[in-house]
Amino acid sequence: MAEQTFGKPGNRTWIDKNWLYVKYTAIAIFILLLLVTTLFQIQPEEVGIITRFGKYVRKVESGLNLKVPVIEKLYKVAVERQQKEEFGFRTTMPGIRSEYTKAGTTDESLMLTGDLNLADVEWVVQYRIDDPYSYLFRVREPRVALRDISEASMREIVGDRTVNEVLTVGRAEIASSVHQKIQTLCTEYSLGIRIEQVVLQDVNPPDPVKDAFNDVNQAVQERETLINQARSEYNKVIPRAKGQAEETIQQAEGYATERVNNALGESSRFNALYYEYVKAPEVTKRRIYLETMEEIIPKAGNKIITDENGNNLLPLLQMQLNSKK
Repeated sequence: MAEQTFGKPGNRTWIDKNWLYVKYTAIAIFILLLLVTTLFQIQPEEVGIITRFGKYVRKVESGLNLKVPVIEKLYKVAVERQQKEEFGFRTTMPGIRSEYTKAGTTDESLMLTGDLNLADVEWVVQYRIDDPYSYLFRVREPRVALRDISEASMREIVGDRTVNEVLTVGRAEIASSVHQKIQTLCTEYSLGIRIEQVVLQDVNPPDPVKDAFNDVNQAVQERETLINQARSEYNKVIPRAKGQAEETIQQAEGYATERVNNALGESSRFNALYYEYVKAPEVTKRRIYLETMEEIIPKAGNKIITDENGNNLLPLLQMQLNSKK
């Protein structure tokens, strides 16, 4: 009967025993909570910032670390992870074939260019946190500040350029200028952020005028094609014409030189002949006569020689036949 009484819930011994269980369980839970709030793990890509009553105390590196529970608070900051902010679109499902949406982003991507045209600019700002203290405590909501800085910088740079530059040849220069400006403002405002890259994802005219702009762009491309074809034909024809002109000029110069030299030779020959004639006129006349007859007679046909009075004829038929043979 006594043993049965000992096991009843109302017995004092049973109460004391269960109280011990509750006490040990509470102590175990307290110790477990103490360990959980004291020990913490920092990943390799992170650093830990410890504050005590809201004041910065120290920075801890990756690995297993300790802190005072309740009194100290931990902030984990991913300093080695590259982060990004998207403008003009949002990634809804990342992966090999990522999915995007433009819902609710028109206000941040629609911009006015320097020539008073509209352009729909989509871009990405890639960055890292290089100063965790400044990122956490120098600026309230640094991510929002970064987005405001990025949007203001892009609007300023795009507003200084024409729509053709924004849509075509000026994209690389715009991205570089925006990168430098964002980094300058982040440093000035002590955001603790280092800008890695600014990428212009897509730049298009607004949907209502996209068809008209594409027609204009196609016309510009056709114009460039025709200009390039004309330059190609120019490069084919003009050098050939210049070469032919140079050849003609050289031939003319050669002909002129030849004629001048021939004239000078004839003049020298005539002068030499004249000097001989002055020395002996009769001899020179006879020699010229004989040389001329020697040149002319072989070219003549039938020849008949007479004296001065024309009485005596001397046929030269046999001589002509012999010369033909």
